[in-house]
Formats: sequence, C-alpha cells, structure tokens
Amino acid sequence: MEPEKIRSNARVQIVLGLLIGIAFGFLLQKGGVTEYGVIIGQLLLTDFTVVKVMLSAILVGMIGIHVMKAKGLVRLHCKVGSIGSTVVGGLIFGAGFAVLGYCPGTAAGAFGSGALDGAVGMAGIVIGAGLFARLFPYLEQKILNLGVFPAETIPEMVGVRPAWVVVVVAIFIVGILAVLAELGV
Repeated sequence: MEPEKIRSNARVQIVLGLLIGIAFGFLLQKGGVTEYGVIIGQLLLTDFTVVKVMLSAILVGMIGIHVMKAKGLVRLHCKVGSIGSTVVGGLIFGAGFAVLGYCPGTAAGAFGSGALDGAVGMAGIVIGAGLFARLFPYLEQKILNLGVFPAETIPEMVGVRPAWVVVVVAIFIVGILAVLAELGV
C-alpha cells in the first residue's frame, strides 16, 4: 500500500481505533477484569478470570490477524526486539501493575466505569510515559538494544510458516482453557 493511500485514510483509522478501543474497554468491563478484586484474585492465584479473558483475546486476535494478513487486508510493521527492551518493559509494566493493581487496559476500563483508582492509574500511565520518553535516548543507547533478537517474528526465528505457529499456539491456548474449565477455576 502506498504511503499516500495510508495517510488518506488517517481520519478513518483514528475513528476505527477509537471505536475499537471503546469496544475493547466495554468487553473488559463485561468480562469482569476491570474489577480490582478480580485482578488481585489473579495475582493471588485464586481467580483465573483474567487469564481466561486474555488467552481468549490472544486466540481470537492471533487467528484474526493471521487470516487478514493472508487475505492481504493488513500489513504488519514488525520491529526487532531485544532482551534489554523486554526486561525494561516488563519491569515498568510489572511495577505499575504491582503498585496499582491494574494493567493499562483494565485501568482505562475501570476509569471508564467510574472507578477513582482507575483515574489515578491513568494519570500514572501518562506520567510514566512522559518519564520514559524523556529517558528514552539514554535507555536506547545503554539498555534497550542489548541482546537483539535474531528475527522479527517467532516463525522467522524458528524457520517455519506463520500458520504453523498459529496452529500450535492455538492448540496450547485451547488446552490451557480446557484445563482451567476442568478445574473449575
């Protein structure tokens, strides 16, 4: 797709992004994962609602993106990752999650449903993003590019067609969901 064609759809992309974001927040709310008690239950391994919702979302999203890419409806823009960026991202995400009890999506969903702690979380996300942006040049130079992965995607890394990774991961996710259902958690 030509760059000018992509730019000509910018307004549509923004509107679609907003609508999909609202739908995502609504589904998080309906799934119960914007409730603080559910998230704490997940962290304490007493309530697996979050795992079930996330695995279901990964399964649907993975298959949907694979099908759309195969039909030429989307183009992926991958960037090679690294151990440094993965560790820093995990630490930032984990620290925020531990302090607040919400991830960014559930904080936005909780805020949207009127939870004040969600509003605090959203403010923290904005402040944290600003700090990260300010520190980015230093982090990129010293940490984020350490241990660059040898390929952009898992299929490229292991040398198989993407469909095989989709099938294997889908079977794995369905298996986990079946075990959780069998255990009644």
